[in-house]
Amino acid sequence: MTVSPKEYNRCVNEYADGLYRFALKIMDEVEMAKDIIQESFEKLWINRKAVELSKAKSYLFTVAYHLMMDTKRKHKLQNKYESTGFDYVNNEQYSDLNEVLHRAAERLPDIQRSVLLLRDYEGYSYEEIGQITGLNLSQVKVYIHRARLQMKLYIGSIDAVI
Repeated sequence: MTVSPKEYNRCVNEYADGLYRFALKIMDEVEMAKDIIQESFEKLWINRKAVELSKAKSYLFTVAYHLMMDTKRKHKLQNKYESTGFDYVNNEQYSDLNEVLHRAAERLPDIQRSVLLLRDYEGYSYEEIGQITGLNLSQVKVYIHRARLQMKLYIGSIDAVI
């Protein structure tokens, strides 16, 4: 069964918030995240006759993921020549665990951050993450493992956070 206009509206109501959270965590800019979401839903509308209703959520996350990676790639090329060449590390103590986790996630490579967010924030299975990102199951598991290790290294012990 393909996506009808009524079902499309239901998809917007059901998936827009989760898709927006995912995009915002990856893009770190509200307007860019909104653009990604809008373009993802636009692509669903354009391809509504080819997308099965049962796969609409996966389709939206896949489209958003690829749009974000393309956007990030373009910005990296653009910013490559504008970089100052040094990385500021803030060693202040934090009391807000969400802020610490967000800062740790920001430091991850895009692919690691994406798969970690899909798994831990959105609750996708490894297989679904593989479908969304185009990675095989082993790659998904490795990237998630590496992301968690990097998060652990950045955060250190929970006592340092609290």
